[in-house]
Amino acid sequence: MAPVAGALAPQQPAAGTAVAVVAPTPADAELTRRAAELERSAARAAALEAALDRRGADLDRREAELERRDQHLRAHSVEVEQLRATREDALERVAGLSAGQAKQALLKDVEDSARHDAVRVLRQVEEETKRDAERRVRSILSVAMQRLAASHAAETTVSVVQLPSDDMKGRIIGREGRNIRALENLTGVDFIIDDTPNAVVLSAFDGVRREIARMTLEKLLQDGRIHPARIEETYYQAKSELESHMVEAGEQAVFDAGVQGLDPELVKILGRLKFRTSYGQNVLAHSVECAHLAALMASELGASTKTARRAALLHDIGKAVSHEVEGPHALVGGDLARRHGESEAVAHAMEAHHNEVEPQTVEAVIVQAADALSGARPGARGESLEQYVRRLRDLEKLATRHDGVDKVYAMQAGREIRVIVEPQVISDDKAITLSRTIAREIEQELEYPGQIKVTVIRESRAVDYAK
Repeated sequence: MAPVAGALAPQQPAAGTAVAVVAPTPADAELTRRAAELERSAARAAALEAALDRRGADLDRREAELERRDQHLRAHSVEVEQLRATREDALERVAGLSAGQAKQALLKDVEDSARHDAVRVLRQVEEETKRDAERRVRSILSVAMQRLAASHAAETTVSVVQLPSDDMKGRIIGREGRNIRALENLTGVDFIIDDTPNAVVLSAFDGVRREIARMTLEKLLQDGRIHPARIEETYYQAKSELESHMVEAGEQAVFDAGVQGLDPELVKILGRLKFRTSYGQNVLAHSVECAHLAALMASELGASTKTARRAALLHDIGKAVSHEVEGPHALVGGDLARRHGESEAVAHAMEAHHNEVEPQTVEAVIVQAADALSGARPGARGESLEQYVRRLRDLEKLATRHDGVDKVYAMQAGREIRVIVEPQVISDDKAITLSRTIAREIEQELEYPGQIKVTVIRESRAVDYAK
């Protein structure tokens, strides 16, 4: 086809003509670089989309697997519950017990086992503590007792006045017994004139009256004139002199105990204790002995020797106060000490020696120990047959009231109790608990000197616990 007229046809360069080459501009290069980056970004996006599609498919597959496993586990749990119920039913039929009964039986077994272990541990701890405490206490008390030399003679309720000859007995009796009646009426003391050679026995429970009667009779024997008028005159003279004797006795006791700076009124009241006794033991001598023991134990324990010594010397001073002051002698003595300038530590130790108040200091416990040690040593105190029998009966009655106890025997003057129990009722663990319970009840309900040993016998085994 022929070219249309007027149209421009591409012109070919003539032969031998030079062709000009146009170089790319910076803008073209930038466009080319951006086009390449877009292509790469598109490729990465396509690859990421493909990876996300694969991960989504994988997650869908895992979710389906988890759902399938969950259904399987739920079905398995139902099956396990059914098997458990079936097994429990079978066990109940075989054992003859319901689930609640079996649970109670198991709990009881666990409780018995735990109680047995607790008793065993308790027993072990008590034995270890007891060994350590006894070793320490024995050492301190033995040192204190070995260093103290005290009289072992017990006071009695009689005094003996020696006569120059038996002829004086008739003069003391007087015509138709008028002299002896006057003496007994004035003094309130029984004058016993028997076949004892050259001696007259004065009998009275009141030590002050007995001392006045002794002084009166000795003055009459020295004077030689014995008749009712002279007897009355001599009696009032001896009564006035006794007050000075009490002061002298108090001063001597304070000196013997090594206590300084005591109020004179306390010294005077302390002297009255010379004529008072406790279970046959002279209270003033007992107080001086307690002061020495308390000082020795305080020095061994590192406590205040001064406080322990003063409190121990004054701990029974309340017994010398008349019956017009009400209250236990320990509390009365503590108030008396405070009124006469003694420290609170001394007053507290005095009040606590019979547990009228709870001991709060080491010195208070030391005074308790000194008081018990002085009263419990052999020969220090005596007791009547009625008190002895009553103490044994109370001990046996206290132990008999417990279930499972067959027989009870009080041994060694009430210092040991042997409890025979029924082996079908009382086990070994219960025997240990029973001995401890009886010892605690003895400590709380009864008054006793020293230590009481409780022995529980079950078949051929014995369990000891001391209080």
